[in-house]
Amino acid sequence: MGGRYWVWVVARLLVAVAIVAWAASYMGTGSGEKEFQKTLDAMKQVRSFRVAYTATQGANHQELLWEIDCNQDLWHHQSHYVQTTSENAPTDFLQDEITANGKQYERMNGGSWTQSKYYTANAKAFCNNLSQGNDTNVLPPIATMIKRGIIQKGDKRTVNGVRCREWLVTMKGGMSGLEHDKVCLGLEDHLPYEVTVDYMQSRASFSDYNTHLQIDLPEVALQNTSATAGSN
Repeated sequence: MGGRYWVWVVARLLVAVAIVAWAASYMGTGSGEKEFQKTLDAMKQVRSFRVAYTATQGANHQELLWEIDCNQDLWHHQSHYVQTTSENAPTDFLQDEITANGKQYERMNGGSWTQSKYYTANAKAFCNNLSQGNDTNVLPPIATMIKRGIIQKGDKRTVNGVRCREWLVTMKGGMSGLEHDKVCLGLEDHLPYEVTVDYMQSRASFSDYNTHLQIDLPEVALQNTSATAGSN
C-alpha cells in the first residue's frame, strides 16, 4: 500500500512539473514575439480600416481620425487640436483632408473644399508599405515592438465588439514615459484593436478591417473624378 502511494505521489508530481514547464515555455521569452509576428503577418493583408485616436497631456487635447481604403484609393484624415491655458485664449484647430484618385483636398474654414497644392498621403502606397511588413505612422509599430519590446501577456478584453488579448510592451531604449504601451490583439484574426499609452493618456481604437468604407467625397473631388472618367 505504501509503495503504491508513493508511486501515485511521484506520478502526480511529474504531471505537475510537466504542466508548469509547458506554461513557463509559453509565457516565457519568445511567446509574445511569436504572437506579434502573427499580427505583423495579418497586417500585411489589410486593405482598409479606421482609426480613432484621442490624447490629453496637460492643457493639450487632440482627436484624430484616419479612414484608409486602398481598394478605392481613398485616404481621409481629420485632426482636432484644443489647447487651454490660463495665460492665453484657448486654441481650437480643426483640419480635414481627403486624398482620392491621386489628388488631395482640404476643407477650408468656411466649410468648402479646395484642391490642395500639396500631396502628402496616398492610400495605395500606404498599403504597399504595409504589405512589406514596414511600420507606419497610423497602425501600431509592430515590427519595432518585436525587435525592441519586452512583451508580457495580459487579460482578454472586448474592444469594438471583438475579443482581444491585451499585451504590455516595454520598449527597450524608449523615451522616458513613452516606453510602456498596451496593445490588444484580436484572438481570431491577430489584428490590433486598441493601443493605450498611460503617459499621454492616449487611446487608439482600430476597426472596420478589410471592409468597404463609406467616405463622403467633397463635390470638387466628384467633379474631378467625373472629368477623368469622361476623358478616358
